[in-house]
This record gives sequence, C-alpha cells and structure tokens, in this order.
Amino acid sequence: MVTSENLLRDRLGWRRMFVVTVLVLLSVTSVISVNRDNFKTCDQSGFCKRHRAMQPGSSPYVVLMDTLKVMGTSVEVQLVNRKNNIRLLLQVSAVKDNSARVKINEMDPIKKRYEIPVGDALVGEPKLQDMKVLDRSDKSITLGFEDNKILISSEPFRIDFINKEEPIISINTQALLKFEHYRKKDSPQGWIEGVTSWFSDRFRAEEQAPPGEEGENKEDEEKKEEENVEEEKKEEHKEEEEPSMWEETYKSFPDSKPHGPSSVGVDISFPGFEHVYGIPEHADSMALKTTKSTDPYRLFNLDVFEYELYNPMALYGSVPVMLAHNEKRTVGIFWHNAAETWIDISSNTADKNFFSKIADIVKGGSNEIPQTDTRWISESGVIDVFVMLGPSAHDVFYQYAQLTGTTNLPPLFAVSYHQCRWNYNDQDDVKNVDAMLDQYDIPYDVIWLDIEHTDGKKYFTWDNDKFSKPEEMINNVASKGRKMVTIVDPHLKRDDNYQEYREARDKGYMVKNKDGNDYDGWCWPGSSSWPDFSNPEVRKWWASKFHYEDYQGSTPDLFTWNDMNEPSVFNGPEITFHKDVLHHEGIENRDLHNMYGFYVQQATAEGQLLRSDNKERPFVLTRAFFAGSQRFGAVWTGDNMAEWGHLKIANPMLLSLNLAGITLSGADVGGFFKNPDTELLTRWYQAAAFQPYFRAHAHIDTKRREPYLQPEENMKIIRNAIRARYSYLPFWYTLFYDGETKGVPPMRPLWVEYPTDKDTFSMDDEFLIGSSLLVKPITEAGQTGTQVYFPGEGQVWYDVETFRPYPGKQTTYVEAPLSKIPVFQRGGSIVPRKLRIRRSSSLMVHDPFTLIVCLDRKGAAKGSLYIDDYHTFNYRQGEYLLRDFSFDQNEFRSQSGDQFGKFTTKEWLEKIVVVGLRTEPTKAVLKVKGEESSLQWEYNSQYGQLIIRKPGVNIASDFSIKLT
Repeated sequence: MVTSENLLRDRLGWRRMFVVTVLVLLSVTSVISVNRDNFKTCDQSGFCKRHRAMQPGSSPYVVLMDTLKVMGTSVEVQLVNRKNNIRLLLQVSAVKDNSARVKINEMDPIKKRYEIPVGDALVGEPKLQDMKVLDRSDKSITLGFEDNKILISSEPFRIDFINKEEPIISINTQALLKFEHYRKKDSPQGWIEGVTSWFSDRFRAEEQAPPGEEGENKEDEEKKEEENVEEEKKEEHKEEEEPSMWEETYKSFPDSKPHGPSSVGVDISFPGFEHVYGIPEHADSMALKTTKSTDPYRLFNLDVFEYELYNPMALYGSVPVMLAHNEKRTVGIFWHNAAETWIDISSNTADKNFFSKIADIVKGGSNEIPQTDTRWISESGVIDVFVMLGPSAHDVFYQYAQLTGTTNLPPLFAVSYHQCRWNYNDQDDVKNVDAMLDQYDIPYDVIWLDIEHTDGKKYFTWDNDKFSKPEEMINNVASKGRKMVTIVDPHLKRDDNYQEYREARDKGYMVKNKDGNDYDGWCWPGSSSWPDFSNPEVRKWWASKFHYEDYQGSTPDLFTWNDMNEPSVFNGPEITFHKDVLHHEGIENRDLHNMYGFYVQQATAEGQLLRSDNKERPFVLTRAFFAGSQRFGAVWTGDNMAEWGHLKIANPMLLSLNLAGITLSGADVGGFFKNPDTELLTRWYQAAAFQPYFRAHAHIDTKRREPYLQPEENMKIIRNAIRARYSYLPFWYTLFYDGETKGVPPMRPLWVEYPTDKDTFSMDDEFLIGSSLLVKPITEAGQTGTQVYFPGEGQVWYDVETFRPYPGKQTTYVEAPLSKIPVFQRGGSIVPRKLRIRRSSSLMVHDPFTLIVCLDRKGAAKGSLYIDDYHTFNYRQGEYLLRDFSFDQNEFRSQSGDQFGKFTTKEWLEKIVVVGLRTEPTKAVLKVKGEESSLQWEYNSQYGQLIIRKPGVNIASDFSIKLT
C-alpha cells in the first residue's frame, strides 16, 4: 500500500482530494485530472443565483427622509424594504483626501453581522472630514465636501457622487440593492416583526393626519390593509422557501446555514467610463470584460490546479478594489467585505434625463454617454463601500493606501533574483546549486526549500537525514550575502508528537467544525488541523514559533513562504474549508474566508519582526491574500504552467495586482507545471527581470531547469537578463520607497502616466516601470520582433541598450531577436544603475552608481535616488538619503530631495551617461562645495551620447556638472 506521505508528494493542489479519499476508503491509489467543474458557478451558488435573478428596478428600498440625522462629517438615514418592512441604516461619510464611505447595515439584526475588524484590512479608523448640507427636501439631500457633491435620492433610492457638476459614480442606479436580513428558521418572527412595524407606522400616520383625512371608506381601507399584510406574509414565506437559503449541497458537501440567508448586494455604476480595472486575482485581461454572457468575476480564495486563462473564475487571492478611468479622471471603489463575492460588469449608456437635471453635460452633442455598470454580491457581512474620487490615478493610489496601507519597503534581497524549485533535495543539492550559479557568474540572492525539507510535512522542522545541519547550510549561503527561505504552511499534521500541533490543540487554537470540534481535513501531511489565525491570540502564538529557540535550525538569514493558505483542504468543498467552519468568537468561515491567508501572512511577518526585536525588515511570500496584504510581504500568481499563454497572461495579472495595491508581486519564472522549452524559459527570464518580484520555481516532477543547465547561448541570455535586473536594483529600490510613502505601484499600465491617451486604456502587453522605463516582453514562440507603442505626443524614448531614439505617440516595429527584450527609457528621465554586478545584492551595496540621463526634446531630464542600509527599519528614524537629479541647460545637478533624511554611505558616482545631447561640449566642470575641477568625457554623435567618467563624488554630496 502506498503511504499517504508518498502519495501527497505530487503537488497538484486540490486534485489530491480524490486520491486521499480513495486511499482512505479503498486502500488503492488513483490519479485523475481535475477541471473547472470542481468549482462553483454562480448558478451553483444559491446567493449569487438569487441576486442575479433580480431585474433592474426591482429593489424595494426607499429612504425615510424623516429619519435623517446630520453630523459634521457624516449623515445617517433609514432605508425601508417595502416588501417586508425590514429597516436598514445608511451611513454616508466624507473621508479625508477626497474619498467617501457608504455603509448599509441592518437596524436591529437578531445576530450581529460580521464586519472586518478595524486594524485588519483597514490600517485604522478612516479619518473623516467636514461635509456640508447643500440642499434638502423630502425627496433628496445634497451634501458637499471639497469639489464634490453627494446626492441621496429617496425614491427610488440611489446615491450619486458628482465632481464639478459631473456625475462620476452612482450607487443603486439600477435598483438592485438586496440585503438578506438574518431570521430564524421555521419561525414567524420576521413576519410578526414586519407586521407589527407596519401597523405601528400606520397608526402613527393616522394620529398625525389632519381632521377629515382618515377617509370615509374606512372598512375598505382596513380590508386593503389586511390584504397587504397577507401579501407581505406570502412574500416573506416565499422568500424563505427558496432553495439553498437555509442549507445547500455542492458535490455531496452540505453547507448548513443556521442563520439563514445573509447575502448583500448592490449595483455601482461609473457614468462616463468605458474601462474598469482591478478586482484581482483572475487570469484575465487587465481591462475587465462584460459578464453578460459569462459568470460574474468571482472573489473567493481557492487552490485552483492548472488554472484556465481568460476566465472570471476565482483564484488564490481577492482584492475587492476596482478602478475606472477615462480621459478626464480616475476613480475607484473598495468593497470592504471578506465573504465570497461575485462582480457582474456590463456596458451601458448613462441616463441623460437624470444627469441633465444635475448638469447640462450633454449640451451641444447627441452622442451617448458611456457607462460601466457593476453589481457587487457578497454572501454575508454588510455593505461597506469606500468611494475614491481621484481625480488622477496617483490620487486614487494614495487614497486607497490611506485605507489599507502601502507595501512596506522590502529589504534589497527581496527585490533581487530568487532561485527555487519543489524541492532542492538535501544540503548537498543546495550547496551544488549555490556553487554552480557562482561558477557561471549568475547572481542570485535567495535559495528556497519547499515542503520536502521538513520532517514528515511538519512545519518548523527539518528532515534530519537530508538537512541534518540546517544552520551550517544557511550560514554557508549567507557567507556570500545570500538568504534562504523555507515553506511554512498553515495546516498542522495531527500528530501528538508534533509540538506545534499539540500546543495549538491543547490551547484551543484550532478552527472548529460546526459542532465545535477541531476541524479535521487533508493536506500534505494527511490528516490536519488549522490554527484560527483570525484570533489575535493565535497570531501572537504563531509569531512566537519563529524565535530561534522554537524554530531550531533557523537563523536571521532564514525567511518564510506561506503556501496553501486559502486555505487548501484536499477533501473539502471546492478544496477549501466548509463555509460553516467556526472561527474566533463563533464567526463562520463564510464571513471571513478571504481574510484567512491575510492573517497567516500577517502572523508570519510579525514572527520575523519579533525574532529581530523589530529591527530587521521581514520577508514573507504568500499565495492567498486580501486587501491590505501588501503590508506583510510578497505575492505570486500561483501554480502557473510552462506555456506561452501563461507567460503572456503574467503581464495583465501583475498589472491588476499593482493597481489594487499588491505591488511586490510576480509569477513563477518558467511556469510551475510542465517543462518549458529553452526559448520559452529564456523569454520568461527576460520578462520577469523587469517585473516587481523575480523568482524561478518548478514542480517536483519537472526537469531541472536552473539557468546554468541551459544550452550555452540560452544560459548567457538568461544570465544577461538576471544581471540587468541587478544593474537596475537602485531604480527598483527607489520605486519601492515611493510606493511606501505615496502608494504608487512600481509596475504600471501606460494610462496611469498618459491618462488622456485612449490607445493605452486596454493595453496590457506592455507596461511601465515607474514613469521612466517602457517594457514590451516577447510572449510568443519564434517571435523576433514586435510592434511597440510609444506613448506621449512630442516625447522621445531610447532603447536602453543602443540608445536609439523612438518618437512618442506612434507604434513602431522593433527587432527583438532571442538575445533582446525591448526596454526603453523615457526622454526626460534619469535612472540610477549599478553596473558592477556581483554574486548578490548585498555585495553591491558599497559599489558606485552610474546615472543614465535621457534628455527630452527640450534637453532636460529629472530623476531621483533613494538609499538606506537596505535591510533595517532605521530609515524610519531618518537614516536615509533621497537625492534629486536634474539636467537642464547643459548642467547636471544633484541635491537633497528630503531635508530630514541623514545617512552616511560609501557609495559614489562612477559615471554619467547623457543621451540626446545635440552638440558636443568643449568642457565638463564639476563643482562641489565651491571647488571646481575638469572631468574627462567621451561623445558619440550618432545618438548624442556623452559619457562623463569618474566624477568620483560621494553620492550623498550636493554637486553640479556644467557642460560648455
């Protein structure tokens, strides 16, 4: 009989469910391929089907304007469902930095509805700002803050956000608001409450009515009232009798719903916008597509084996953030809900009749106003929507960052090249890979160990036969400035001899099943249980496990990878937890499912902070994520395949992640499953070298594919790509500093920097790094050239290898043989590089800089450089340098970009390359602290390239170089 441990070696995600079940029940083994039928469609999800069955205009909610309460920063007003008289509380607040918050909850629920605790996805309670009442009637109220108006209409209920008299976001325009209130099964409680409330309102109205208005046909009215009540009763019972409301079954997995239906949903429209983006993670285009003929986009963290491309199916992570962009502005919304969520998207035209009442926006033209309509449906929780009003993409990035935080500045090694596979077999294997990369002069910073390094898939342990001296192994790697990463998954093997499992069980820290016992499911070790990371006490306990005395064999140079944390449960419904699994304080998994991986990564990052007494920056890679996960480390796109289509889809997937704040993100180089041919692997390295997170990874059954194993020609090309990454590390590091301070992503779609250029709005096969580099990866087999679109009217772009110029606002065919990836630097930018490439990034920290100055049409350029110690938090105490560079009127200047940063460094300036200089100078004079000296230079007239050699100044100095 094959043991479960051997059986589970093949890492095929949720496919193991079948294998494990057969092993347990029949003591035989079998393997099948899995497909999309293992995951729900909207029609198989009761709440999604109920919401989608609603037709526009069918929502029964109206605003009770007489309940309006106006505070300084917000308003509250009640909504009533006219079908059952259930009341909701609507809260609208003005949030600092040009945002707003709309929240809808039950007035008097029989059980408190789940809301994500403040401090989890949200970094804190949002800061509010004053809001004025501009107009008020019995039909509407208009609120104002900054340049915005918020119009709340009573019947039909809707909310419109208007900027400078132009509507930009509208809520419930199609009247698709649906809020399933908690109720008791087989009890008339809800109906009785509704009837009582109805009669109470009626009697109150009669008491307040003027004399004579009671009517002369009282009997008829009473009869009508009885009929209305009976209709309400029928409606209520009809609602309760719908299938799947109290229990539903999917593929023999029952889902009990002790509190009945609890879903929420509403439509959100973007008048004037044709393009929307975000809501990762999906293997689809960056510009989101209409879902009229498909399932909605689904956000539900799942372990999806060999995921399909161009499909709205759920994947490993969920960020319910959507951006809309047109030539005038960028706006966004954040749906603050951690339950399973479906999002429909459709194209429409705006309601001119309604909008013309607000502003004469259609005057002088008969063209239809485009509109994108979206519908957001979550299984439980409350409606909590943050509306980010821009008006620029950079403004939206900042507004969202104020809510959920930014990507913390990673240590430099995290931005460098990572070498991984499932699995490096033993210490000798690690030693050999390390040595071979050195032998072939291929730099790398981190080598990784997957699940086979453990003692029987028990995390925080080592296989004593294969890794008998882990500290020695790590120290040997670290002697070259490198790090190691081990995998630590959240499932704990149910083994009384396993300390972590025993402690968690005895402390009552495990997730419970619906009966209150520790949840028991299957993952890599076999029978497993999962710590309840939603409990802060459990996270604190987990963090303590990273102390060196607890995680024996670990050192300060060992970091962590959290995999399978959706969580993946091989014998669970959709390969994950049952929805009725219980978390901290009795919260069901259905309420917070998408937060589980977030909490795992948070606890792990806090463990690394704890072990260094909060001095060293952590590094944690996670597969599952949610809004705010950017604060705790890196994300990758999961188990992709060695196919050209997966290389191509990595661009839009990573762009979508970056737009939604998950910026330290990447895709497995070469593809996780299958064996890439040498051309595909080579092109993948070239693309990934210019993406934020750069890691090679492969399945245990794939052929070894380390760069030095490739044919010599391919090896050299791959090596050049990796070395190019290292040369640009100062540029990447500066971008990540900008990301922490401003929320701006390092990897950007072209429209972020060229917002009025409609040609870029759906473009996702090329991208920008910062605002300075344009990258067009080659993603098709046999391709030796590509059409590149260069944005920017009157702008110029330079090939980073040849410095050949290309004019902006045109598409040009660019030769791209296998040895070349098309990368171009924008005219008007200054990019810092280090051209002395060593074995690891830490060995380069004292090396000199080269500044690449690419001039615009006016002969000017600007750039910046951020420097610190590259690994501690000392920069937050002011130990850093921020330099501003400029070139104008034939003079280069370097000056401090921040009066607060103070840092001493040995790094100096070795070379300045100026490109696009129209005339050859006769002199180059360096001026430092009032002293002048002449510099040596070379000039190439073909592309106006001037090389100034060895200015020799410390990079922290203020200086200038004048060309005459």
